[in-house]
Amino acid sequence: MEENKARSKFRRICVFCGSNSGHRKVFSDAALELGNELVKRKIDLVYGGGSVGLMGLISQTVYDGGCHVLGVIPKALMPLEISGETVGEVRTVSDMHERKAEMAREADAFIALPGGYGTMEELLEMITWAQLGIHKKTVGLLNVDGYYNSLLSLFDNGVVEGFIKPGARHIVISAPTAEELMIKMEQYTPSHEHVAPHESWQMEQLGNYPSQENAR
Repeated sequence: MEENKARSKFRRICVFCGSNSGHRKVFSDAALELGNELVKRKIDLVYGGGSVGLMGLISQTVYDGGCHVLGVIPKALMPLEISGETVGEVRTVSDMHERKAEMAREADAFIALPGGYGTMEELLEMITWAQLGIHKKTVGLLNVDGYYNSLLSLFDNGVVEGFIKPGARHIVISAPTAEELMIKMEQYTPSHEHVAPHESWQMEQLGNYPSQENAR
């Protein structure tokens, strides 16, 4: 009974996070907490393939917990982001565009931990793709100790100023803890209008996204 309770509608989640750990322990703790939450719910991990920083922490936690880990990394970044032994399955790609496409194709949902430009760029692209109708996957933001408060305020201002539709503002789900975020993501139902029908996009570049039914 407990085992069924722990199962999630998501089979595999892509986590965007930094190759740095940040200056405060709260960020490392959050990566470990999210990793343990994925293990508890028997969710496999897709991530950027690094073994350092927050990437290294969450990947090792999920791997040690018995779930599958898939790291996707451009060849040029391997010397920078991989230190020592790799964790789980590592898939090398030619560039950042291929990395993002591969991660998006493999995952049923996305979560961003605190990170720098790269993490935010990956997060914003997945939000944009959801708005456009390219994918129908849930996008979560782990707002550790208010790290993303300014970004969320910017989104709110975008609505006020008429650049973001109110419905599209709800694409990104945020919470301060991993458990709360996972609960919100499990319960989330998209309510925004897509810019274009999902079927109208040329999906050859990204592969076929699994339907919600297949993702359960």
